[in-house]
Amino acid sequence: MRGASAQIVDALPQPGGQLAALYPEKFIFDVAGFPKVLAKDLVEALAAQAGQFGQPIHCGQRVVALEEADGLLTLVTPTDRFPSRAIIVAAGIGAFSPRQLPQPCAAPWYGRGIDPLVLEPQAYAGKHVVIIGGGDSAFDWAHQLQGIAASIALVHRTDRFRAHQATVDQVMAAAAEGRAAVHTFHELAEVHAEDERIVALELKDTKTKTTRRVRCDVVLPMLGFVSDLGPLGDWGLTLEKDEIVVDQTMATGRPGLWAAGDITTYPGKLKLIATGFAEASMAVNQAVHWIYPDKKVNPGHSSNLAVFGQKDD
Repeated sequence: MRGASAQIVDALPQPGGQLAALYPEKFIFDVAGFPKVLAKDLVEALAAQAGQFGQPIHCGQRVVALEEADGLLTLVTPTDRFPSRAIIVAAGIGAFSPRQLPQPCAAPWYGRGIDPLVLEPQAYAGKHVVIIGGGDSAFDWAHQLQGIAASIALVHRTDRFRAHQATVDQVMAAAAEGRAAVHTFHELAEVHAEDERIVALELKDTKTKTTRRVRCDVVLPMLGFVSDLGPLGDWGLTLEKDEIVVDQTMATGRPGLWAAGDITTYPGKLKLIATGFAEASMAVNQAVHWIYPDKKVNPGHSSNLAVFGQKDD
């Protein structure tokens, strides 16, 4: 809207951050203008809103360094370089990746039947799905995939869960009715395959040390995520508990660098999507003014912007 070119560099394989990767099927109730909205639908709407300006989004690009020379800041990834006059860090909790199953038998099957991220629920239509984990993501998918997958089995090493009780109750009710299976005090022991595809898992009872074979086409390991600030600690920023300290303009203290969203901290900070939107707006307009000092920090109202074909009343 400010007439500056822009691009997004993201470590994840798709835009949307935690909304897309952690809870795409959950409703969000505190985004202005939506009585309720699925996280994945909010991401889709945001992508469409940004997409009308034709600026690129580079996914699967993990930033490993920041270089500065001749007035340009350059983000460096293992495969590319992204020079810019200004950078806004909106990295959430950092670059995060799913925790992997600890059993050696699982490693060869990642991407070939073990899916650490659920990107499209309909991809599991008619399949026998085994979910490993006891947190919100495990129970959310155990509930959401009912009626889509041919069968659902949830496996957890104890009978104590870290998920919301209402979702636990829904999954347990489905298990009682035969619409799902819940195997507590079990863990993965072996992967059985035929013709280079998973056909079953062998589960070990952690109490009796006995095993059982469970039919399986796809494994969803929901063991949480490991977050990593990566090179941010070397950028000359002030960090408090892995968060970037910013002032009221979202400035980090390093010229040309702003931050917004969960990655930031300041007195009175609220970690909500609503405040993230506001912080991003402040950071963007400060960055535009930094690049083009003749442009005001305040852009005016979008209903009056020429970029949309509007005229000042």
